[in-house]
Amino acid sequence: MELMDEIKRIAVITSGGDAPGMNAAIRSVVRSGINNGLEVFGFMRGYDGLINNDFKKLESHDVSHIIQTGGTILKTARSKEFRTKEGRKKAYANLKASKIEGLIVIGGDGSFAGATLLSKEHNFPVIGIPGTIDNDLYGTDYTIGYDTALNTVVQAVDKIRDTSSSHNRIFFVEVMGREAGFIALRSGIATGAEAILLPEVSGQLEKLKNLVSQRGNQKKSSLIIVAEGEREGNIFDIVKGLHADFPKLDMRVSILGHIQRGGSPSAYDRVTASRLGVAAVDALLNDQRSIMVGIRNNDIVHVPLKKTVKLNKSINRDLLEIVDVLV
Repeated sequence: MELMDEIKRIAVITSGGDAPGMNAAIRSVVRSGINNGLEVFGFMRGYDGLINNDFKKLESHDVSHIIQTGGTILKTARSKEFRTKEGRKKAYANLKASKIEGLIVIGGDGSFAGATLLSKEHNFPVIGIPGTIDNDLYGTDYTIGYDTALNTVVQAVDKIRDTSSSHNRIFFVEVMGREAGFIALRSGIATGAEAILLPEVSGQLEKLKNLVSQRGNQKKSSLIIVAEGEREGNIFDIVKGLHADFPKLDMRVSILGHIQRGGSPSAYDRVTASRLGVAAVDALLNDQRSIMVGIRNNDIVHVPLKKTVKLNKSINRDLLEIVDVLV
């Protein structure tokens, strides 16, 4: 391994679920790298691209007019082969053969788990940029894509409330968050939901039954936000159980699904991605390895990748208290 002050070539990948703002991060990495005299290469489809040696050199013009686009120009995938030691060895061999001296991974906890192993097993500098709509990575207040996803949910739920009010229905709206309720919590507050079901909170079903019981046969609409990982069961089972207890009430289900991943990134996500891209390149140039660049209290921070994988990010208890007051 060459000394990091002599670094000349770096690579960037996007991995795991796509998130609005990933392209802005790619753009930032490429232009920051070029500004520092580096050659920057993009590998396609995440870790699969490393294993298959599918890459191209990225120039400044290659990342023009992408800051406003959703998805990722480098594509993304979840690589089964990279989960094996042999797969990571092949990826490392390809990086070395191309004289690439540092890797920037834009993704979530699964992507960072692979990055941690690659760095540990081959003593290779890897920097993580948090890109996931779930905002569930330890060590950073916000992840790229979270703000845009929240706004997408709010816009959709506002429209659902219109039809809910017109028909006096109870709408159960499922949002993404298989293991974390960050999207559900903030979107629920922002849309004035009557209840919010989160994976992190137990005993919510009984509270929901009480809420529906108090509503009775009143002619009014209600909105319930449900995180997809809610512990009481999937959204259809929850509604089926409630309908058995309250057969006269009109209940409907709406699953927002992958609409939350798409769309033009918000201004906040574009700026956040731009800041983190520059910070990731700076980290490589300053001999950092196996860390994530994140944002805490609006400042750039460095967090060991192994911590982002092993430690869980806690739900904001202050927001939970706000829910108790306002719902």
